[in-house]
Amino acid sequence: MPAGYVPASMVMDNTNPHLEEEPVCRLWESFVHGLIAVFLLVLALVIAHYCWPSSNHGLQDQVSQLSHEVEQLRQEQAMPAMVLNRYRNSVCYIYGLYQVAYAGQKPVMQVRISGTGFVVAEGLLVTNRHVAEPWYGDADSDDLIKKGATPQLEKLVAFFPGFSAPVDITPIVWSSQGDLAVLRIEDSRAARHLRPIPLADAPSNPGELVAVVGYPMGVLGMVAKSPEAVYQRLAFRHDDIGAANELAALSLIRPSATYGHLGDVVGDKLIYDAPTAHGGSGGPVFNSQGQVIGINEAFIDGFSGGTLGISVHALRPLIAAAQAKSLPPSAGTSPRP
Repeated sequence: MPAGYVPASMVMDNTNPHLEEEPVCRLWESFVHGLIAVFLLVLALVIAHYCWPSSNHGLQDQVSQLSHEVEQLRQEQAMPAMVLNRYRNSVCYIYGLYQVAYAGQKPVMQVRISGTGFVVAEGLLVTNRHVAEPWYGDADSDDLIKKGATPQLEKLVAFFPGFSAPVDITPIVWSSQGDLAVLRIEDSRAARHLRPIPLADAPSNPGELVAVVGYPMGVLGMVAKSPEAVYQRLAFRHDDIGAANELAALSLIRPSATYGHLGDVVGDKLIYDAPTAHGGSGGPVFNSQGQVIGINEAFIDGFSGGTLGISVHALRPLIAAAQAKSLPPSAGTSPRP
């Protein structure tokens, strides 16, 4: 039998008098142990009495730090769900179609676009300029335009969660220096039911928690999230607008949310690590209080920390200009030419 191995069936023999222990000995040993425990307790109380102020201060600091870390973790976990549940219906998928053509000729190019927008005031929607005016910054379009071709929007619509059909949208103001645009929601009944998302007043600082809401990968991303039967029916169709209409009819227009941290703020540019993809352009960037601090613009391919946005402060003058243009002529403004 191997040394140290005791089978479960073995019974220890306690009849050897040398192995027995007298009750008095056990009592004395217990008394000594108890006396030592009392002595150590008294000593600990004396030490605590003289050292408590400094120890208490250090303990409070540690508790405060741990509480802060737990709260930050809680916010990180709850962030995407919070902004989605609160503002999902105000963030739309934008589908567009534009062409570039020479006068009197067939279009030289025809391009489909997809992006994200969000409601900032009654009847007003915000997105990137390269979504509202999709030839903006496009090298192929620029070359044709320089040669005399003219770009033209054929279609621009917004799909909102909870709406069974798209609504027409029209660009009314865009930035001359940045990638921002404000559009009008042409369906007045829809506009009245859409809740504006609040914009942050305080400046943003590096290290803050952020969440980005939008439609990365456009229709393809929404189809991937749909029930299996819908996925099988739509996954291999090459008709984005048809698929989007069917998703809307099934109440499957649903944005996604990702979260991360603000890495840097350079002027009106925000840099953060919340991931995004094509189709997420124009989506709102939220802080931990559920306020919009920026508009998602682009990402640096191959660099996880290189998602780029535009500060909401650059947006405010455009909203004011769009509201002025949206006022009726009787209010003292001229209609858009």
